[in-house]
Amino acid sequence: MLKQSIQRGLLVAGASAIALGLSAGTASAQDVTLTIESWRNDDLGIWRDTIIPAFEAQHPNINIEFAPTAPTEYNAALNARLEGGTAGDLITCRPFDAALALYDLGHLAQLNDLEGLNSFSDVAKSAWQTDDGSATFCMPMASVIHGFIYNADAFNELGIEAPETEEEFFAILDVIAEDGGYIPLVMGTADQWESATMGYQNIGPNYWAGEDGRLGLIAGDHAMTDSQFVEPFATLARWSDYLAPGYEAQSYPDSQNLFTLGRGAIYPSGSWEISLFNSQADFEMGAFRPPVQNAGDTCYINDHTDIALGMNAATEHPDEARVFLEWVGSPEFAELYSNSLPGFFSLSNHAISLEDPLAQEFISWREQCEETIRSGHQILSRGTPNLWNEMWGVSANVINGTMTPEEAATQLQDGLASWYEPQQ
Repeated sequence: MLKQSIQRGLLVAGASAIALGLSAGTASAQDVTLTIESWRNDDLGIWRDTIIPAFEAQHPNINIEFAPTAPTEYNAALNARLEGGTAGDLITCRPFDAALALYDLGHLAQLNDLEGLNSFSDVAKSAWQTDDGSATFCMPMASVIHGFIYNADAFNELGIEAPETEEEFFAILDVIAEDGGYIPLVMGTADQWESATMGYQNIGPNYWAGEDGRLGLIAGDHAMTDSQFVEPFATLARWSDYLAPGYEAQSYPDSQNLFTLGRGAIYPSGSWEISLFNSQADFEMGAFRPPVQNAGDTCYINDHTDIALGMNAATEHPDEARVFLEWVGSPEFAELYSNSLPGFFSLSNHAISLEDPLAQEFISWREQCEETIRSGHQILSRGTPNLWNEMWGVSANVINGTMTPEEAATQLQDGLASWYEPQQ
């Protein structure tokens, strides 16, 4: 498959090169260097050793320089460089409002004419579009998928299998708890965000029917106090019986360590943990998707948009930048990127083959389930109080037993209605 993708890429690249006067046989062709701005400084080696050489082999007149900035410094540093006219040609885009603000300021070019965008669903593109969807300004690169990672050795030892329904989920938790050899669920509430991200947003889409519920909140057709948004809080409250003693003080790194040391059976999380867990755990792992409420129900997964690539509107090399962006939308890039960073999946609809079995399990759910993104990330967290940040606190409080599911939903709805007109 990869060989065929490369061959297709060569044909497309050749046509683009001729059209742009970039082919090696064109007398006027000159080498051009494009610089990529990114906050992902942890994958510098992957870009340098794998991704960039694959592109440059097909486009010998376009050189790529990957110049990342530390994640915590990226937004401020990038904004300063854009304002000062020194930013790179290609801009790695965070999802939703951060990238939209750059587009609104005129720093990101509109990319509607790129054919590569046709390989992405509306959900995949939504994180890098205007609110009305009329303009797309970044080429989607990758998402992360929510789910549950489990200790397969522990499951074999206890004679249990990955659950498909919530009834089966709690039944195997009871088996694990009764055995006493493993912490049934490895998650803490000290840092709060895990409670919302790995808890509420993990299981919630199966209740609010994914995009139907999320878009209904944006339109004002649904409210956070509707039953489909309250019920996942009620389910989340049941998790407390299966967490480690003292989970209220357990941090995110604590949870990672407990699981990779083999002390826990099930880790509510997502695909972003795969690389770390592969390097630290000495037991076999598996993954299962968020259980549905009843057998035969349509399943929904949170396939959350994470990273994309846009073009600096002030670049001196827009044609070459577009060539690279088209390649980012290709099958070859999808397979290279997804295999280089297991757990970060191409958002395209290209059929790709993954080498990591755990990553392959996560991505297989796209063929089985409907996809959605985290419900509070688009539009609904622009005001004060910020809906997404509010979800952190109330989700943790529900698990801790200091807030009822109804109280949590009411707080979220009241906060949202205080500034968001469609919810008033």
